[in-house]
Amino acid sequence: MRIASLQPSITVTLDRLGRLDTLCACTKYCLDVVPSLRGSSIQILHDSWQANTEEILAAKADLVIASVPYRMESLAAILKAGVPVIALAPRSLSDIYHDIHLIASVVNATEAGCALVREMQHAVEAAQMLTRSAPRPHVYCEEWGKPLIHSQGWVAELVHAAGGDFLGGPGSTTAAEAIADLDPDVLLFAWCGAGDRVPMQRVIEQRGWQHLRAVQQKNVYCIPDEFLNTPASTLLEGLACLGNAIHPSLFPAHARLLRLN
Repeated sequence: MRIASLQPSITVTLDRLGRLDTLCACTKYCLDVVPSLRGSSIQILHDSWQANTEEILAAKADLVIASVPYRMESLAAILKAGVPVIALAPRSLSDIYHDIHLIASVVNATEAGCALVREMQHAVEAAQMLTRSAPRPHVYCEEWGKPLIHSQGWVAELVHAAGGDFLGGPGSTTAAEAIADLDPDVLLFAWCGAGDRVPMQRVIEQRGWQHLRAVQQKNVYCIPDEFLNTPASTLLEGLACLGNAIHPSLFPAHARLLRLN
């Protein structure tokens, strides 16, 4: 089995399943979540959105696994070239668990897949138990800044597990004025593709958010992109960051969580 991974979530899942040996090609973003691939001879591909059929054929992949966001035209071109494709479209933690089981079945790692899902479920349940009696701050979590986009459904679930109330509709667009009217207790930024380089101070100033409760109380944070936007086991790091941002007295500090001073 030779697998071409078009999203980091797939690559990190293969890694956690102990089946990186099936990987023949991946995107440059996969190297961020699986650093052991750096310096290897792995072929680098465009991601699900810009997938290039010629690259995939050159990698001699037996199977392509893609995940949202992707363009249907790109997937259709790959199928037309005769390469099987699995296209994942998770919206919730349950969907992510299902996708892990599916990938595990493809690479004959069913037991490892079950163990990985149990690990994630137990971490979420532990966070829920820890925060069950705690107050629930209102949390705005942003996936993108132009336009403003609320984080995805699985992030909303993690925010709830970490003891917060997620503001807005997951994955929907919003406006700076709308968020200002809601006056969140906590502001969280995890921009796709930005790593941990969200210019929080400039964003606050440009949007006129200096008066918001979260800003006044210094509850403004940046969480690394791969911890919240990669629908895989890396979400456990995101959960740890969310917990510390929302309830710092209940969750330990996380080295990758950045706070606006």
